[in-house]
Amino acid sequence: MPRRADDRAAGADRPGRAAGRGSARLSREAIVAAGVALADRGGLEALSMRRLAQDLGVDAMAIYYHLRDKEALLTAMADAVLAEIPPTPDVPDGDVADGGAPDGGVPWTRELLALVLAARGTMVRHPWAVRAIEGRGTATPAMLRHLERVVGIMRRGGCSVPLSHHALHLLGSRVLGFNQDLFDDAPDPDADPAAVAAQLDGLGLTHPHLAELARSVSHDGRLGPCDDEDEFRFAMQVMLDGLERRRITDAG
Repeated sequence: MPRRADDRAAGADRPGRAAGRGSARLSREAIVAAGVALADRGGLEALSMRRLAQDLGVDAMAIYYHLRDKEALLTAMADAVLAEIPPTPDVPDGDVADGGAPDGGVPWTRELLALVLAARGTMVRHPWAVRAIEGRGTATPAMLRHLERVVGIMRRGGCSVPLSHHALHLLGSRVLGFNQDLFDDAPDPDADPAAVAAQLDGLGLTHPHLAELARSVSHDGRLGPCDDEDEFRFAMQVMLDGLERRRITDAG
């Protein structure tokens, strides 16, 4: 990926050179925290090394002393957000089938749902993190810790290694608290209601079932196309119920 002009001007990817004004009072953790705060305020579009340096009151070279470029910063920010996911969230009653609990504890399906919903709460606090996480080529340390917890819940609940492997592929990004659908069918809040109604009337002449579905849409798309709370929870419930039935069949 080509470096931004402000990255090149600041001397990116030369951490061995003089760090510049303010480097002595900076830490990697402080830079990452400031980057997260900046992205929380304005999204990833607002994040640049120069703007971050201004927020920190230092020269940009002071940042490059700790993080070699913007990609390294984004990776560190994504990891910091994932590290916020509570490892043992409170487990609510109901929602999904009571999966196996060999030790007499909480059913694994409810425990996993609670962990995934806790991850989603973290993503909702930092909505920009979805794009940052999707752009990472490798798993960060915090992501590996989270995935270890996910697989550990399934294994303790009686899921075999093959079923746990299939489950990770099935759940996909949902284990990190978000999901991206193919199409964004959330209504445009700025659209003219009369124009939308006319469009749906026209669609109903040739595609009546799709028109009926479109009229019922009420998604808020909090973390991307068609990714609202109800749809996310519904998908998790269906998949966990199915995985529990498969676990029982396999144990047969």
